[in-house]
Amino acid sequence: MDKIVVEGGQRLKGQIKISGSKNSGLPLMAASLLTKERVTLSKMPDLADVRTMTKLLNHLGVKSTNIFKKTVLNAKSVRRKEAPYDIVRKMRASILVLGPLLARFGEARVSLPGGCAIGARPIDLHIRALEEMGAKIKLDQGYVEAKGKLKGARIVFDQVTVGGTENIMMAATLAKGKTILENAAREPEICDLANMLRKMGAKIEGDGTSEIVIEGVDELKGCSHTVIPDRIEAATYMVAAAMNRGQVTLEDVCPDHVESISQKLMEAGADIATTENTIKIVGPKTIKPVDIQTTAFPGFPTDAQAQLMAMMALAEGTSTIVENIFENRFMHVPELKRMGADLRVEGHTVVVKGVKKLVAAPVMASDLRASASLVLAALAADGVTEIHRVYHIDRGYEGVEKKLRKLGAKVRRAKVKY
Repeated sequence: MDKIVVEGGQRLKGQIKISGSKNSGLPLMAASLLTKERVTLSKMPDLADVRTMTKLLNHLGVKSTNIFKKTVLNAKSVRRKEAPYDIVRKMRASILVLGPLLARFGEARVSLPGGCAIGARPIDLHIRALEEMGAKIKLDQGYVEAKGKLKGARIVFDQVTVGGTENIMMAATLAKGKTILENAAREPEICDLANMLRKMGAKIEGDGTSEIVIEGVDELKGCSHTVIPDRIEAATYMVAAAMNRGQVTLEDVCPDHVESISQKLMEAGADIATTENTIKIVGPKTIKPVDIQTTAFPGFPTDAQAQLMAMMALAEGTSTIVENIFENRFMHVPELKRMGADLRVEGHTVVVKGVKKLVAAPVMASDLRASASLVLAALAADGVTEIHRVYHIDRGYEGVEKKLRKLGAKVRRAKVKY
């Protein structure tokens, strides 16, 4: 098992390229199940979650190759319609094969998913929507078993669900008739998926709004598509630059996708300048406190909450951070407190009283974004910090040490000795 070792106190300076989006790439890979033809995805990041999805698709019978950031998938000869527990337990996004398998083959058996322990994240919204489209579904020994020919329907999600919107949108492309998704997610990843599905011949309108309309077609074709930049990776490096008095330029990024991050960092005193595909961040000498509430896009993303908390730990004043998406997403709080942060949890709110400095300490990552917050805190802390269980960060950040070293950070990976 690896650990990341960070010597804090280095000012970040330079430029790095943002990788393709994990949260977009995974549903795009699942969408390859909808066609017999080849799907080529460019700018796929080299991440543990992508490798897990590849393993799952290979198990189903999808042939895959990965050369020079291009992933080629061919689902012509799908042999199985079952996604087993041993693979699905590693990643919640595995549930995204349910809709495509059911839509194309009329049957699917998918294990209930695993992944980060940041909250319940039930899939009942997915199941209810598929039932409204005519699927017969039962839960059996930890598996979702679905059968039936799908028909268009009006689906009203009780709450905004990114995975549910993606799963049902994919399923609806091959359903008979028109499907209307109300209270649909509006995230950029939804639009990226819709754009690729349209290239495959799907009829989709309204993505990026709360109502998406899909007219089913008989079959879809293959296509080539480039994955959008990872807005959460971009947000993480933006915060890293801002809290370390940095001067960093991010390339291959969509500024519109991280506008809520930019607004809060400017409120904290950072200077931010953008072009069509770059963001330049100059960190403030003194960090001002800011308050945030996580919410669905275009609001402040829950996936950047932990990172901003690390920054607010060094602000001159008191900030409040309210988590509205996941009920268990403050597991990084005890670890940040080990580094000297003054944090008080009050239900779904953390009160952050800024301190003059953070200090190095051995800490342990509990989930993907928590691990990022600990790396950011370590970059700003006095001394050498060891971050354990960094397999979490490998799920969502491509080459994190290499990119940080390019910006002047003293970061290395080492084996944990027992």
